Amino acid sequence: MKLNRCLLICSVFISLVDYVISTCGYEACDLGKEGMINVHLVPHTHDDVGWIKTVDQYYVDEVQYILDSVILALEANPKRKFSYVETAFFYRWWNQQDDAIKIKVKQLVNNGQLSFILGGWCMNDEAATHYNAIIDQHTIGVKWLKENFGECGRPLVAWQIDPFGHSKEQASLFAQMGYDAVYFARIDYQDYARRKKDKELEMIWKASPDLNTELFAGALYGQHYGPPPGMNFDIYAQNNIQDDPRLHDFNVDAVVAQALKDATEQNAAYKGNHIMWTMGDDFTYQNANTWYKSMDMLIPAVNARQANGSKVNLIYSTPACYTYAKNKQNIMWSTKSDDFFPYADRVHGYWTGYFTSRAALKGMVRDTNNFLQVAKQLDILANRGADRSSDFALDVLKRAMGVAQHHDAVSGTAKQVVTYDYEERLADGVNQCMGLVNHAYQKLTNSVTTGFTLPTQELCPLANISMCKAVEASSSFGIIVYNPRGQSTRTIVRLPVSSDKLNVTDAQGNPLQVQFTEVSARTKKIPERNGSVATHDMWFTAQLPPLGFSTYFVSAASRSFLTNKLVKVKPASDVVISNDLLEVIFDGTTGLLKQISNLKSAVKMKVKQELMFYVGWDKYSGAYKFRPKSQSPTQLSQTAKVQVFKGLLFTEVRQTFTNWGTQVFRLGRTANHIELEWTVGPIPFNGTIGREVISRFTTDLMSQGVFYTDSNGRQILQRQKNFRPTWTLDVNEPVSGNYYPVNSRIYIQDLKRSCQFTILTDRSQGGTSVANGSLELMLHRMTTSDDSLGVGEALQEKGSDGKPLIVRGKHYLVVDTIAASAAVHRELAQRLFMAPVVTVSKTTPAVIDKWRKYLTLRQSYIRTALPDNVHLLTLESLGNNQLLLRLEHFYSLNEDSSLSKNVTVSLQDLFSTMAIKSVKELTLEANQYLEDSQRLKWNKKSSKQDYRPIGNDFAIELSPMMIRTLEVTFQ
Repeated sequence: MKLNRCLLICSVFISLVDYVISTCGYEACDLGKEGMINVHLVPHTHDDVGWIKTVDQYYVDEVQYILDSVILALEANPKRKFSYVETAFFYRWWNQQDDAIKIKVKQLVNNGQLSFILGGWCMNDEAATHYNAIIDQHTIGVKWLKENFGECGRPLVAWQIDPFGHSKEQASLFAQMGYDAVYFARIDYQDYARRKKDKELEMIWKASPDLNTELFAGALYGQHYGPPPGMNFDIYAQNNIQDDPRLHDFNVDAVVAQALKDATEQNAAYKGNHIMWTMGDDFTYQNANTWYKSMDMLIPAVNARQANGSKVNLIYSTPACYTYAKNKQNIMWSTKSDDFFPYADRVHGYWTGYFTSRAALKGMVRDTNNFLQVAKQLDILANRGADRSSDFALDVLKRAMGVAQHHDAVSGTAKQVVTYDYEERLADGVNQCMGLVNHAYQKLTNSVTTGFTLPTQELCPLANISMCKAVEASSSFGIIVYNPRGQSTRTIVRLPVSSDKLNVTDAQGNPLQVQFTEVSARTKKIPERNGSVATHDMWFTAQLPPLGFSTYFVSAASRSFLTNKLVKVKPASDVVISNDLLEVIFDGTTGLLKQISNLKSAVKMKVKQELMFYVGWDKYSGAYKFRPKSQSPTQLSQTAKVQVFKGLLFTEVRQTFTNWGTQVFRLGRTANHIELEWTVGPIPFNGTIGREVISRFTTDLMSQGVFYTDSNGRQILQRQKNFRPTWTLDVNEPVSGNYYPVNSRIYIQDLKRSCQFTILTDRSQGGTSVANGSLELMLHRMTTSDDSLGVGEALQEKGSDGKPLIVRGKHYLVVDTIAASAAVHRELAQRLFMAPVVTVSKTTPAVIDKWRKYLTLRQSYIRTALPDNVHLLTLESLGNNQLLLRLEHFYSLNEDSSLSKNVTVSLQDLFSTMAIKSVKELTLEANQYLEDSQRLKWNKKSSKQDYRPIGNDFAIELSPMMIRTLEVTFQ
């Protein structure tokens, strides 16, 4: 009886905790005193999700003790507050706590003492991240917070205090996610000085001209996120306050005097009478008591001076409460419409090297994001019902991708051992999800109902270097190609094989045209191919339905199909390759690219392309920074040896500059662009010269120093050499000071000729236009030393043979009129980052016969293809017969005469296997219904989300650059 009574009491207590009246969010804010300089003390810790240590090492060595200590300190005094950022760490800590601790933590969240800011799985980088991955990593973070803490766990402001520059698209995404503000520390030192003088360190950021998104943005005082000098109360800092006058080291009067001085000086740089002191730093609060005990003494000691006329008032606060206080003052703020790139912390100190650092990791992150979208789609399309065994695999990959977006991960600025850890996490996530993919295909091909088991599917992650151990030695295998886009597509499939005596047939049994190319001598020398027996690459064209798959089969042939023929090149004669749309000319003397003509639009453009390198300045060029010794790069070679091969599907021109710099140009039979595959490495290195390799394109366009780069793969921003829109630039680094992040594309225009030259990338890189008509992209880097910014080692990546790493990637070249270019590069960018995923399975001819007979070989899961300007950004399960759907209009205003118009999509009968019951719209990160989202208003103008009701037949209207996030319930 006593036991039952105890259980009843405990149950009631837990329920009361869950439903306690919350005083969190803005309701929990102390807004200070009128007429005072209100100093908001914001206790926080900045916990990198990997950098010098791996994620696990940081958690075990430091983070768990921070959270243990902070919770105890908050319990001890209800006035204390703390703000936490990295959900990846908090999630892990939470899962190790017992119910008693969890109850206490929920109380702290509900009463506003513990608040979450930003809320993503990590604090993501803003230069090398793609918008799809940014949205995903935020979604998993805030979803976990909502599930465990409800509305009080919803972050109100973004906190990007450590990334090395800030993007316009990131700000736009934050606004669409429902945040009221973003705060950061790192802006250019010249920009900071001007803004400090003009009291414009806080502003309204006009983040998207298409969507009219606005966001309050604030740069922290002193360009760092630590406390004022002398007020670092960490256990290792030894700055503790002594307020007992009987002690010899009594110091409270001196500390108070310094605090009053600091507050007055800082307030002079900001509008209004509220300022923020960030009371924390990297991995601080392992002993929270040292911080809080000193702050508990500092606050009353400073506030006591008000009796003597002081106008300084200290309060415990949070970034959200600081934002709310600023908002209440109804100040007319200045505005900003550009971004915060590039970032320099001092003269010659441009942080533009990391745009390219660790190029292989950057490529892996992009490819893994592609695969993650496919895995999520297959999971929901297979409609596994109550069977949620796939959730674990998806969570592993989602979290690995979330960690990879960290500002020391995809940025390439972590130690090498930590980089390996990031890569291992991604690989493990992919391997976990391949089980999901196989289970999904079993159901989607009707293998479950027919009783014939679909052969196990495998990926070919090293197909780009002509290696696929799963099938390369086989003459009998099946191929499934899945298209994650909402439009039908054509793609050329490339698979390494050990024979050119092979046939390929499609789902209907029709033989396909196949092109075989011999694996080049250059490729054979790549050490990661060790053990491969592939002698050829086999290429064929796959025609794929929208949001669906098609199956292909490879079988032995009686004769060779080596269709890639070496074309004899006459000495000193130009090499010309062409299709019906493009003509490409290579100089007969130098072997370099010379001219590209668009035959359809009659645009002829001189284009010279070279591989070159800058010599990095020792001790200044490192993982973060790029500082060349000379502003003029060195050519790998003035000439390139050229070989031309022509086949049924494409023609390729192979260039050899040196034994460590080679390229292949490919022109497909029907392509509207040129593919340029570059291979760089091993970069010669003797310990004294660091080389930073670029691909430079010199055209005859009169670009007038103006060029354009994307922002996180979405918005396009105009750049101008040696110019910043909001301050007068003192040019001290003519090259690195003009480098910008290129996530997906860069281009120049000639307004008089009305033509445009565009380059698309397969990963994030740094790029610029340093001369009229030129573009360059940095491909690969190797530095002689560390740049003294904390990572503690030079950027010297090694391959599996211990020699400098070889990296292979691709650029895609588009030449067209200005009016026609957007339709090409926008669509091509979507095809690249949401590319079809190819899986293979080695089998026998007898099994292939049964495969053909019993299984579904080709299927689309939407009844009607999406309009050409609409992208299926997200399709994933929410469980309980619900899915998360994001549809995106991926054109900007006035980019294209027809594709930039509004478009409507009906969801009623969109999916062929799901009958939709209801649709509700969410904010971008899917943690709040859009109709409930009420953002703060600034400048007397509403910044409320553009709420558009869902029409009949669940019709969704999209305007340019709009993303609509939907909770769909289906039968």
